[in-house]
Amino acid sequence: MEKTLEQRTSDCLKVVLFGPESTGKTTLAKKLAAYYNTHWVPEFARDYLQEKYDKTQEVCAKEDLIPIAKGQIQTENELSKTANKVLFCDTNVLQTYYYGKVYYENFENKPLKNYIRKHRYDLYFLTYIDTPWEADDLRDKPHDREEMFQHFKNALIQENKTNVVLLTGNLEERLAKAITHVDKLLGKTNPNL
Repeated sequence: MEKTLEQRTSDCLKVVLFGPESTGKTTLAKKLAAYYNTHWVPEFARDYLQEKYDKTQEVCAKEDLIPIAKGQIQTENELSKTANKVLFCDTNVLQTYYYGKVYYENFENKPLKNYIRKHRYDLYFLTYIDTPWEADDLRDKPHDREEMFQHFKNALIQENKTNVVLLTGNLEERLAKAITHVDKLLGKTNPNL
């Protein structure tokens, strides 16, 4: 597989918002980036799949996963060049891979998995399902939220991610907890620095 899935090294810390659909990842990524005056990496799949749906009324297919993974890491690599100490990623290629495992029986892509295992992130925020479900053209599992949450939690365990913080509660509670953990990463003792 070509090098378009390689993660470039960067001086900035990388924090991933990770979890099932409609759990507040995008909102948190935007708020955290604003708080730290830096960039956030949008979920590439959202625009890619919305454009596909608008044109064809079709949803994600197995063949879409590699283009989505490439677009996600390319956007991350570009934004990491100018991030201010920390970059917030609204999902990452690991999440794309594990969505593939949920939706496509026996999905396996060893070259993609090898790239993913080389990717490094400083912190994962696992977003819980205690946020209201918001329907849209792409979301399709409103009744499987607990199962999906367990799937993503298990993905982090299977991939030996130990730098994981569970975010629960309302937006203010999640944001406060996230800021505390990012400040620790940045070595701040006073969050107002």
